[in-house]
Amino acid sequence: MDYGKYKFELSKKDHQNRRHQKSTQVKEIKLRPRTDKHDLEIKIRQIKGFLADGNKTKVLLTYRGREMANQEMGRTLMNTVIAELGEIGTIEYAPRMEGRSLIMIVAPK
Repeated sequence: MDYGKYKFELSKKDHQNRRHQKSTQVKEIKLRPRTDKHDLEIKIRQIKGFLADGNKTKVLLTYRGREMANQEMGRTLMNTVIAELGEIGTIEYAPRMEGRSLIMIVAPK
């Protein structure tokens, strides 16, 4: 068998397999503890669009300065995001503190 023909057939098969593969990305949405209601609705709409496309979404809530003293504001914000995304996505990584950030990952159902 011709080695060049064999390599060509392998690359053709590999290309065909890659064409039928669905890749997911992790999109990121950044929030702050004092994000207003309307701005939050827009961010939630963006998250719903990402989930509808089949992408995971990382919700990142960052605290600055004295906001660290009132972490409950951020937690309530995350809970409203969870409540809004209940029917569309599942919480893959529950909200956790990592440094000065509260991080959560939502995956599509």
